[in-house]
Amino acid sequence: MKWIGNRGAHLPRRLVQLYAGLVLYGVSMALMIESTLGLDPWDVFHQGVARRTPLSIGTVTILVGALVLLLWIPLRQRPGLGTVSNVLVIGLAVDAALALLPTAGPLPLRIGFLVAGIVLNGMATGLYIGARLGPGPRDGLMTGFVARRPGRSIRLVRTVIEVTVLAAGFLLGGTVGVGTVLYAVAIGPLAHVFIPLFTVPSTTERPTAPPAPPARPGDASTSAVPL
Repeated sequence: MKWIGNRGAHLPRRLVQLYAGLVLYGVSMALMIESTLGLDPWDVFHQGVARRTPLSIGTVTILVGALVLLLWIPLRQRPGLGTVSNVLVIGLAVDAALALLPTAGPLPLRIGFLVAGIVLNGMATGLYIGARLGPGPRDGLMTGFVARRPGRSIRLVRTVIEVTVLAAGFLLGGTVGVGTVLYAVAIGPLAHVFIPLFTVPSTTERPTAPPAPPARPGDASTSAVPL
């Protein structure tokens, strides 16, 4: 129960919301992958690695999440239940969704997949962050680094990390395109709508301002522990 923390109010709802959000996040990833119109930076990297290995993109997502989580150790970050669940559930969900989704052939269908994927990603982000059960591994890395070096800007650290993984993923063969740009433009406003909408109220804490959008889809910032 240490991973859940002291805020046990609304726990059944929070657990349902956490896992619904993580599964929906995997589905949104699969829609964007099938659109072939571009992915967010971390998924460009996941796809690039998957194309260079016999591993599925879901398996790569899990392994990268686990490796990033190991980097929390020198930063003295503490994972929550949502953090560990993020590592496992999203990867399993994206592989399952890819196995079930039809291949999007015509451009209008691919555009529909892309738009649906981005909107559902924003909704999934709100559900999972709003459950307040732990940050995602990638955002925890970012905020942990800034916490250890207070003079650094969170925005700068986020930009450096995302540009690095985007460039590496592109060189490995990951898909960069209009979807990458559209995601970058849309995810902030979508998170601004869905995070307050789905944040589970606390009976012991005063209301706080909505957390910043995640550094990677599915990741919640530490301020969002209310991944």
